[in-house]
Amino acid sequence: MVHEEETNWIVQKFGGTSIGKFHDNIVNDIIKNYSESQNKKVMVVCSARSTYNKEEGTTSRILKVCDLIQQYSMNNDEEVKQIIDLIRNDHINNAKLTIKDEALQNELVEKTVDEFKKIDSYIQASMILGEVSTRTKDLLLSLGEKLSCLFITYKCKDVGLQSEYVDLSNIMSLEVGDDDFRFNKDGSLNNLFYENLVKKLKFRLKDIVDYNNSVKENFKIPIITGFFGFLPNGLLQSIGRGYTDLAAALVAIAINSDELQIWKEVDGIFTADPRKVQNARLLKTITPLEASELTYYGSEVIHPFTMEQVIKARIPIRIKNVQNPLGEGTIIYPDNVGRKGVDTPPASTNKVELDQKLLNSVITKRKATAITAKKDIVVLNIHSNKKTLSHGFLANIFTVLDEYKLVVDLISTSEVYISMAIPILDATSLKLLKLSVKKLQVFGDVEIVKGLAIISLVGKEMKNFIGIAGTMFKTLADAQVNIEMISQGANEINISCVIEEKDVITALNAIHDNLLN
Repeated sequence: MVHEEETNWIVQKFGGTSIGKFHDNIVNDIIKNYSESQNKKVMVVCSARSTYNKEEGTTSRILKVCDLIQQYSMNNDEEVKQIIDLIRNDHINNAKLTIKDEALQNELVEKTVDEFKKIDSYIQASMILGEVSTRTKDLLLSLGEKLSCLFITYKCKDVGLQSEYVDLSNIMSLEVGDDDFRFNKDGSLNNLFYENLVKKLKFRLKDIVDYNNSVKENFKIPIITGFFGFLPNGLLQSIGRGYTDLAAALVAIAINSDELQIWKEVDGIFTADPRKVQNARLLKTITPLEASELTYYGSEVIHPFTMEQVIKARIPIRIKNVQNPLGEGTIIYPDNVGRKGVDTPPASTNKVELDQKLLNSVITKRKATAITAKKDIVVLNIHSNKKTLSHGFLANIFTVLDEYKLVVDLISTSEVYISMAIPILDATSLKLLKLSVKKLQVFGDVEIVKGLAIISLVGKEMKNFIGIAGTMFKTLADAQVNIEMISQGANEINISCVIEEKDVITALNAIHDNLLN
């Protein structure tokens, strides 16, 4: 396969807390550095701003507003107004404190006020009706990304960087019969949707890309909203809170970017959580499958949808730290670089192909890549002597769990037992679990074991090392950690077990010392 030449474009995505706390780093040490010192054409994607954490962030506050309206209580009207005023004042005060040029500051404040004027009528209408439609909820959510991008745009202008605010919130329409929305049987969006969205992004960004490719001395840095339009089931329902990561990925594909950079507040992906394992090491490289497994089992790496789309297009993903811009970070390389017969749009280079060889040499030297833990797990045990004689036994079990929207992370079966590890993150999911037990009791004796966690050892090359599972379990035994349940992934790159939550730190350190050092 012939690789395309490097485009010199990179897409940088910044999270809400990073924009809230480290905006000077983002603009001066990252965007400005890459644009001027490294001579890269930078395209920036922003999440909704958070001052300290997600709970106090713009998106969380807007979701709180939606919940209050849905409760349909006049007593909630004042609280709704207070939260909206809090968001408004937070962004206006931030503009006044951080933008030095008075003219730019006034212009940003004016545009911020205008954005609130646009949504005030929607909030008032929703409060009268006592409900928030899916479209209205998406519209309210888009406010956060718009305000964040306006802020970074003017922050760039304030330090002498030419920049351009790009609003993607209307890129997807909701017309009846719109063929843009393609769904799988489970209601999830399928690949045709993403292909359509990439086409729309290409069209939307074409003039920007063409201009910046031709007028190099007058480059305008596009600052793009991580919100990309309205979906029939709502953006959160269809994709989740990671939709800004996905937006950045699709933008990277649309402009044929050389690299997608996800900027966080950690140096990259580690062999274990450095807050729990003192000897945890930064991983220079990792495969997409390993990153996906680590994300699922507790490590906050990258949204799986994001990874799937970019890796298909053969674009490397680099995780970097806004507080350490000069650090190398961790790079996730596509597995399919150089493969023939792949019908996704190529965005790779000869440089990437060479780096892939380095990646392979690094990975083959390690038995395992990382260890991670996922807390707030319960094990649901069902004992039935009739299990093997009952057609559709497992189907009936999972039908009940699906009814109550309970997700099974691990499963283990025997002739008379089925054990399932289920994440229970809040009071609502615990209530749903208890309701499901009442229905499950018709199939056998049901037992719930609480206070557990899943420990997962991940590594692409683990399947080539005989006895690694035995070593892991012996390590836990030597550390006096009791194993409640064992499961090995079908792709052979993951070995998981359920232990008591109180033993998590002991288990992580023991396994890391024996298998990852």
